[in-house]
Amino acid sequence: MKCIDECRLAKKACSKKECRMWLDHAADLNCTYETVSKNGSLSLREAAKRLNISFVRVKQIEDEALSKLMKALRAQTGLEEEYLRELLICE
Repeated sequence: MKCIDECRLAKKACSKKECRMWLDHAADLNCTYETVSKNGSLSLREAAKRLNISFVRVKQIEDEALSKLMKALRAQTGLEEEYLRELLICE
């Protein structure tokens, strides 16, 4: 059982700060899983507000994660970056 299941049953916020899904937001039981379950995707500005960091920093983190993902996908598939971007970024 995930700790979020325990928190939902107890109807109390998670206290396991060492958990990688822990988020300081008691309304969502301090859990990223609960945040996504209740709210769906968050905008970068919403994520920045919840994490108490700047929008610019959230954007930097997103860009770095996408860059790593792109590098791994190119290595595994051999596909060109431009083609992968079209597949991944559906606007």
